[in-house]
Amino acid sequence: MDELVTQLAGDGGDLDGQAARDAVCDVLDELFRDADSWDDLENEATTRNDVVRLLELFLTHYIYNRVPVVAERLSTIADPEAARRADRQMRQVIEDCVAIRLPEKALSMDWSGPDGRAVVEDALGLAYQALEGLA
Repeated sequence: MDELVTQLAGDGGDLDGQAARDAVCDVLDELFRDADSWDDLENEATTRNDVVRLLELFLTHYIYNRVPVVAERLSTIADPEAARRADRQMRQVIEDCVAIRLPEKALSMDWSGPDGRAVVEDALGLAYQALEGLA
């Protein structure tokens, strides 16, 4: 994941880099919440499907962190429960967009090259389109 973050975002010195760094933290927290040490993380069994899932989650969180309309829309909702539902809905829309755009060869792609950037930008564009339809 660290190599992917570095390829996508460099050292995290700009907004995209920070979105990527935050996404890694979100994914690690979501998937390895019960791990208390690096040894616990290392002992987690990972299959090819697990790695693809990690990539999908990373891209979902990365795009979520890059889409300013998410924060804008959520800030207008006064009811906390309604805001949580809207947040879950927006995250699901973004996750679906990532799943649609993630190619079968995702694990062998050069994410720092034009193909990797195109996948991210394509999923980001699709997410913007989908989120425009949410009230």
